[in-house]
Amino acid sequence: MDILGIDSILVAGLTAAIAAYGYFWFSRRRLYELASKIPGPAGYPFIGNALRFIGGADTLFKNVFSRTLEYGDVVKMWVGPRLLVFLTNPADIELILSSHVHIDKAPEYRLFEPWLGDGLLISTGEKWRNHRKLIAPTFHLNVLKSFIPTFNSNSVDVVKKLKQDVGREFDAHDYMSEATVEILLETAMGVNKKTQKNGYEYAMAVMGLSNILHLRHTKLWLRPDFIFNMTSLSKLQEKLLNVIHSLTRKVFNIRMDEYKKNGSKIISTTPEDNAKVQAEGDYAFGHSKGIKDDLDDEIGEKKRMAFLDLLIDASQGGGKLTSEEIQHQIDTIMFEGHDTTAAGSSFFLAMMAARPDIQEKCVEEVKRIFGDSNRPVTFQDTLEMKYIERCLMETLRMYPPVPIIARELKQELKLASCDLTIPAHCTVVVNTFMLHRKPDIYSSPNYFDPDNFLPEKSASRHYYSYIPFSAGPRSCVGRKYAVLKLKVMLATILRNYRILPGKKEKDWKLQGDIILKRADGFPLQFEPRAIKV
Repeated sequence: MDILGIDSILVAGLTAAIAAYGYFWFSRRRLYELASKIPGPAGYPFIGNALRFIGGADTLFKNVFSRTLEYGDVVKMWVGPRLLVFLTNPADIELILSSHVHIDKAPEYRLFEPWLGDGLLISTGEKWRNHRKLIAPTFHLNVLKSFIPTFNSNSVDVVKKLKQDVGREFDAHDYMSEATVEILLETAMGVNKKTQKNGYEYAMAVMGLSNILHLRHTKLWLRPDFIFNMTSLSKLQEKLLNVIHSLTRKVFNIRMDEYKKNGSKIISTTPEDNAKVQAEGDYAFGHSKGIKDDLDDEIGEKKRMAFLDLLIDASQGGGKLTSEEIQHQIDTIMFEGHDTTAAGSSFFLAMMAARPDIQEKCVEEVKRIFGDSNRPVTFQDTLEMKYIERCLMETLRMYPPVPIIARELKQELKLASCDLTIPAHCTVVVNTFMLHRKPDIYSSPNYFDPDNFLPEKSASRHYYSYIPFSAGPRSCVGRKYAVLKLKVMLATILRNYRILPGKKEKDWKLQGDIILKRADGFPLQFEPRAIKV
């Protein structure tokens, strides 16, 4: 080929590249126009602020999630051509979380698909709406009250297991993670945990898989499947998924066999029960006015079933769910129901070590409720745990297990707090961690103060200023389950052990990957109290 021919090819290629770039820019001109008005840190050509998103989980947390307030309540960052807009104003966050339109999760959530399939966390549209409506009643307070004996027995098991580490430092998160898995198996899944010998193995597999997902989120070259599948991480992910799915498939098969033999486990109620439970359900759970929502809506029947029983029941006779959809929902609830509460309970115990004064007040409340007895916790007891509840809510304020919530906007959104419009086709990041530490909402935002959740203080705050379980249509269906379980378990631990003073809170090293945790672990030391369970 002569030089003239080569030149012609180069010119044609260059022209095509310029035309493609011009089309790309023209199709996104509205996005660039609106983004130019949003404040944010300066970036580099082409890559934008991508360098802020590399490094370990603790580095990412420090560089991104814990610094956005430096630029205001609305902050933009570019990751290559991708626009991220961080929000920390409750009025703006309400526009996102209360919406039935802005419900699509960010593209990064697709990395969960091999693990969670198309469960509640990832699904959208009518499928999500129908499955959410089906699942929500399984976490009605009538159902939760029936779990109290299981919460008690598993809490006693935790106390017994902790004996082996009394007198030496250990990572409390390992115990909390195993316990929350086992409680889920017996309550939501309705399976005797004694038939499942790998609750701890499952919990460790979840941690390992979460680490892999974090790496794919932060190392952009690992996001394309064709590259990731060629790495050793892909083989490790496959191994971990096998551990996780082996347990959840076994749980499904066991419960299905029992269903075929005996039918579903019905939790019977009367109209009087429902009225009483509705009144009881209005106690705080972190909000002075209670939470009246789809978790307590009546569904026109006088029976209720636990999570897996209801899903199986709905699949019979060509029903609403397929076996694959049930499997996806089991994997989703097992992950979301255990890892978040394991982190929340670990932070609570670590705070008891960092603040002995707070621990003593919790113990005083426990003694006032139980005296010197070793009787199990009742539902009425949990209503009396006002101070422990405030400590739990304050823990979730300062250390929300899910530090960010990301949504993909399909249409423009005019903000409520300022004269800015977020463009369509960008990712909105609700920065829960920094929202909970805004000084205009909490007077001493970095100081642990349970009185932040005195009824009069909670009532004076914007509803969307405290969202550890998200809020609105996509809020966590298991939030009341989580709080009730944690009250029983943490109170039982405090009745049996004194948590010795440990690392000061200012020295904790946080990491924000999938779930907020401590990069340095949760090292604690316990000593027995006089009362035994």
